[in-house]
Amino acid sequence: MNAEIIAVGSELLLGQIANTNAQFLSKQLANIGVNVFYHTVVGDNSSRLKKALEVAEGRADFIIFTGGLGPTKDDLTKETIASHLGRGLIHDEDALKSIEQFFITTKRVMTENNRKQALVLEGSRVLPNDHGMAPGMILQEKERSYMLLPGPPKEMQPMYTVYGETAILNFLQPQDKIVSRVLRFFGIGESLLETEIEDLIDEQQNPTIAPLAADGEVTLRLTAKEKTEELANQLIKATEKKILDRVGQYFYGYDSTSLMQELFNDLQKRDLTLACAESLTGGLFQQEITSISGAGDVFKGGVVCYATEIKNRVLHVKQETLETKGAVSSATAIELAENVRDLLQADIGISFTGVAGPTEQEGKPVGMVFVGLSIAGRETQAVQLQLAGTRAGIRVRTVKHGCALLLNSLKDSQNAI
Repeated sequence: MNAEIIAVGSELLLGQIANTNAQFLSKQLANIGVNVFYHTVVGDNSSRLKKALEVAEGRADFIIFTGGLGPTKDDLTKETIASHLGRGLIHDEDALKSIEQFFITTKRVMTENNRKQALVLEGSRVLPNDHGMAPGMILQEKERSYMLLPGPPKEMQPMYTVYGETAILNFLQPQDKIVSRVLRFFGIGESLLETEIEDLIDEQQNPTIAPLAADGEVTLRLTAKEKTEELANQLIKATEKKILDRVGQYFYGYDSTSLMQELFNDLQKRDLTLACAESLTGGLFQQEITSISGAGDVFKGGVVCYATEIKNRVLHVKQETLETKGAVSSATAIELAENVRDLLQADIGISFTGVAGPTEQEGKPVGMVFVGLSIAGRETQAVQLQLAGTRAGIRVRTVKHGCALLLNSLKDSQNAI
């Protein structure tokens, strides 16, 4: 079954909101074996929507619409589809009663155009809206099927989850299951990773292998299609093993995880605490780790020591070190990591000092970064990096490198602490 998702709304074309509905639906549909081959966005215009519908009918047998079911004149989705299919619009009594009750409960005046939201296409199966007013619907016309869903994600997502998926399974009866898994890598570029598994990519059929690079990381999405989820997972597992046998040293996690999430998980599992001293990253590391629920279990706190005098006065980096080695140096990174660990009484101290740009500092080039790691019971180390990119990009990659370095350091010595 091949599907196309048509999102209706001029606000999407103007960039005022993102089309998260298509992302959500594609993922859900893949789970039940429906192939989504196209995403289309069209404004609140009946003629353009009709043209988009005609194009979709030429390449998909299941078309899903989101948006355009509201009470205003620019909400034209069901009217346009009704006209195109030659079907009438009738009021769904349950939906109309729900709308009327809403206005009674809120003690507001119900205008006539709100009745419009209860209109559904004749012959359609109605999908109740438990979080709004306009119901959804699904219908079949000859060999093609159509589903209409509201635009607001807070209405659309629960409607699809509670009513829509079941309707598709009963109404359209897809046969295969599609399963996807994302493998996440850090420390290897997209081109090198692709070179290492080039033969696997060239030979791919089922599962498919799709590389994607973003923010200094590389991901591989493996997608398998089989009659059962178990069989699809077996295909993915076999391909994953072949990939990790070659580039497993760069692999750090699955799906939507992150380096920071994996670091947090590892620290929590080991019952270790962490403190940080940040210069060029300006608190970015602290922001990332404290965005994780439960961060207080592992993170003691940190110091943003952006100015050289703060490195000396607050974190007690020796004046001699700063004068002879410089604020951007391995010696300073080591003292920062050790001193912030002692200051905040943590098991681990991590520090970041370097040149984010746009100009050099202390004769050091843009992108030169030092990450210090001080772990109780072990010798403190500083790792020098030479990063490229924009000022913001260098700062983001510095934090990611810090996470990866600490993760690898802990994994390399299971009994170090």
